[in-house]
Amino acid sequence: MRPGLGELLHFSEDPTLTVFHPHVAPTAHETTAYVWAVDAHHSPSYWFPRQCPRAMAWTTPETDPADAVRLLGPATTRVHVIEYDWLPPLQTTTLYAYRLPAAPFHPLDDGHAHVATTTVEPLGPAEPVGDLLTAHRDAAIDLRLTTDLWPWWDQVTASTLGFSGIRLRNARPRP
Repeated sequence: MRPGLGELLHFSEDPTLTVFHPHVAPTAHETTAYVWAVDAHHSPSYWFPRQCPRAMAWTTPETDPADAVRLLGPATTRVHVIEYDWLPPLQTTTLYAYRLPAAPFHPLDDGHAHVATTTVEPLGPAEPVGDLLTAHRDAAIDLRLTTDLWPWWDQVTASTLGFSGIRLRNARPRP
């Protein structure tokens, strides 16, 4: 599920939303009230149950090829890693995407998300994303399972890869 031209997406497990009001998320580092959305490049980072901790990495123009092979594998450009305990929720969660008009949004900091400070109405009803494993496969993103996210995450964050970690506070504690 990717946004079309002039669109951004908001992912939710709730298919009944009809309007998005700016708010400050309880866990946000930002104190400004926003409506949050993502672009096509960042959409795969949200093909998970909301609370699922995930560590993600991908190649960028600055990536050292040795880092890519060591952490992603040969001929792999993007990897998402979750803990084994999150596989059943990944397989059973119904995730929806809301298409939002891009006009009221602007990129936040490094562009990992787009935010609006005004109320935004979706362009239509929520659309089911479908099978989340299939979404990863069809996007050529390796989805890996591990008992412990932290060793891989620590190597990724010290590398030249692009990376993102979402809901890491929900991961198993560091050993």
